[in-house]
Amino acid sequence: MFGCPFEGQTDKQVVAEIAHKLYHELGCYEISLGDTIGVATPGSTAEVLEHVKKHIPVDAIAVHFHNTYGQALANILTSLQLGISVCDSSVAGLGGCPYAPGATGNVATEDVVYMLNGLNIETGVDLESLIETGTFISDFLGRPSRSSVSNAILNTRKRQQAKQQSSSPPPKSCDSKKPWGG
Repeated sequence: MFGCPFEGQTDKQVVAEIAHKLYHELGCYEISLGDTIGVATPGSTAEVLEHVKKHIPVDAIAVHFHNTYGQALANILTSLQLGISVCDSSVAGLGGCPYAPGATGNVATEDVVYMLNGLNIETGVDLESLIETGTFISDFLGRPSRSSVSNAILNTRKRQQAKQQSSSPPPKSCDSKKPWGG
């Protein structure tokens, strides 16, 4: 909805016309507007969404942001402020767009849930379980998590564990006459 790796910037009027046709003529109940290559900013997000809202009801609009330039959370916040309540995300930021050169992964669900929790928006999603799931799938795939929240929380836990281990009393020494300590 914002840019194409082959044609450049997308015309908001074209986006609105396609959304109008999908909703009013073809019966789609939800139109998900995607930033496939992750070039949107909060300003361009607001501009496109305000224009599309003139053509279809706000509750029929969803958004899908890639985090190529680190703008996905800001774009989701802008979308929320404009009344959009549905957004796609991916655990650990996995995924991407194989047909869009240079597009990185989707916005990480962990990051979205953390932001929504901070805004007191109820999601029904347990962040700790989500982090555990993201860690599992990232380890399984041999790929690092793209979730800033997950990485920050896990790194904090590692530092706390290391601090606890360094401050715990040293282990009792073994009896030197018995090499197996018994």
